[in-house]
Amino acid sequence: MENFRRSLPPLEALVAFEAAARRLSFTAAAAELHLTQAAISRQIRLLEANLGRKLFVRAHRRVVFTPEGPEFQHVVALALRHLARAANDLRQVETDRRLTVATDQSVAALWLVSRLPRFRQAHPGLSVRLVASDIETDCLAEGIDVAIIHGDGAWRGFDATMLLDEAVFPVCSPAYLDRHGPIATAADLSRATLIDLEDEHWNWINWRIWLTEREVPIAEEAERIRINAYPLVVQAARDGLGVALGWKHLVDAYLGDGSLVRPIGDTVETAFGYHLLVPSGALSAAARAFCDWALEERRAGRSGNEGSEAVA
Repeated sequence: MENFRRSLPPLEALVAFEAAARRLSFTAAAAELHLTQAAISRQIRLLEANLGRKLFVRAHRRVVFTPEGPEFQHVVALALRHLARAANDLRQVETDRRLTVATDQSVAALWLVSRLPRFRQAHPGLSVRLVASDIETDCLAEGIDVAIIHGDGAWRGFDATMLLDEAVFPVCSPAYLDRHGPIATAADLSRATLIDLEDEHWNWINWRIWLTEREVPIAEEAERIRINAYPLVVQAARDGLGVALGWKHLVDAYLGDGSLVRPIGDTVETAFGYHLLVPSGALSAAARAFCDWALEERRAGRSGNEGSEAVA
């Protein structure tokens, strides 16, 4: 890792150089920065000593660049401009107008992102940051205002509200059914290509658990495709690679547009689900607004982008 403290010249010297280079005058730079001409000259000498290169030639009542001066001026001016703008952006965004939401990649990709335009329309001027991670500690880290996490609703130090209840059922593309024949019962799934989610979460349902709940044995030689990201599991099913497990709420849009179908009506419901989590105690106005909006989205049962316009 680069040690910036060791490799970068002092910031005061860079600011003095930028002003002097832009004005080609130590006196004008001193007036602009409310310093003395001697202070500017001292900062320039410090910078040149740090770099081991001369940047100016001192002539009678004026200064001119050395060959290295203009190129260094371009880099320094650009870097200082970016730093100044970033600092101003942070100063101008009020704490109660910033919101950081964290959730796993499944909810982020398949439920939340397509609905965010409606939230932004309802709360213009609110700065939203989305953290998508399947690692729970990432979603519950310091600085997260609201998390949407899968579980049983019990998290120490957090208040939890059920957002998306869990109901899981087989889904596949119409083309897959056309090629491989009808699937009339859960037992017929034993001859299908099953697309499984490969993960480390003990409370996420896989095909073995789902079929066991439906009292259907799964043969060890059953053809399966394993993928370690649920959005890709869903995409593989839409592309006709096999039959995947569909989570209610997460695949509703694809059932609605016909790219996925339910070959059978069997459903496994659990006591788990996705919860809205906020740190126990005071709730920011932005976090409260997001939670109220998310619960209304759930109650209304709207699909992603429904009733929203493009947001610039």
